[in-house]
Amino acid sequence: MKLKLFAIVLGTISGLASAAQADTVRVRGTVVDLAGTALTVKARDGKTDTVTLSPDWMISGVAKASASDIKQGDFLGIASVSKSDGGSGALEVVIFPAALKGTGEGDRDWDLQPNSRMTNGTVADVAEINGRTVTLTYSNGQKKQIAIPQSTPIVTFATARPADLKPGVAVFVSAERGGDGKLVSRRVVVGNHGIAPPM
Repeated sequence: MKLKLFAIVLGTISGLASAAQADTVRVRGTVVDLAGTALTVKARDGKTDTVTLSPDWMISGVAKASASDIKQGDFLGIASVSKSDGGSGALEVVIFPAALKGTGEGDRDWDLQPNSRMTNGTVADVAEINGRTVTLTYSNGQKKQIAIPQSTPIVTFATARPADLKPGVAVFVSAERGGDGKLVSRRVVVGNHGIAPPM
């Protein structure tokens, strides 16, 4: 993987992995328009948000992966929710490039759906239990076991360019809301390989 892509993905993952802050807004939806540095996105709830892209903004895509790609020692980001029968079930999985192992390590609140969590950690074990179940280790030996149903979206990061931000294309944007109420971001993940960012 080229150094430039490393930098792009690192910036993206740092945004995805950061703990939820009062002024952090995660915009999920489809592109309406990109005019200069103004990215307009129609969110899943029908609301339209305009995000100003900072001068040093970065973009990455996502490519489809599968549960069979997950191996012991890999570094994953998994959004999950508690299951009624105990444990956690994955909502989505991101397989990080090996060079970025350890980025954003830990377990924190997430907003993919109510009561969801984001766990970034190293795969200590992979078991076949009604699909795959992984045990992630993070933050000085803490562990979390997460089941990955067969229907779970699993992706890895891929290259992308601003020209991929076409109307109707799915995006995930981690933005900061300033005191003036405006959204500013330096990270955009676009579904430029036919796969919507599941984050």
